[in-house]
Amino acid sequence: MQTATPEASTEMLQAFADAWNRHDIDALMSFMTQDCVFEASAGPDVCGTRYVGWEAVRAGFAEVWAAFPDAHWGSPRHFVHEDRGVSE
Repeated sequence: MQTATPEASTEMLQAFADAWNRHDIDALMSFMTQDCVFEASAGPDVCGTRYVGWEAVRAGFAEVWAAFPDAHWGSPRHFVHEDRGVSE
């Protein structure tokens, strides 16, 4: 589990995408802090389903992969500005 926020870099964002594509929950969660948030695109909330906190986010990722076993982040693009990184 992450204890400090790493510097944002395109390499870090690609490593996150690679962990997602491998469905590697342990690697993916190594990027998360205790107060992380994941907003899935589907679900009952306005923004889908909102998972708050490390355990909830871990469960949310597992739910997505269970529902979509072939989930893959195809050709992700990343950019970083100052201390923020964005992937699309």
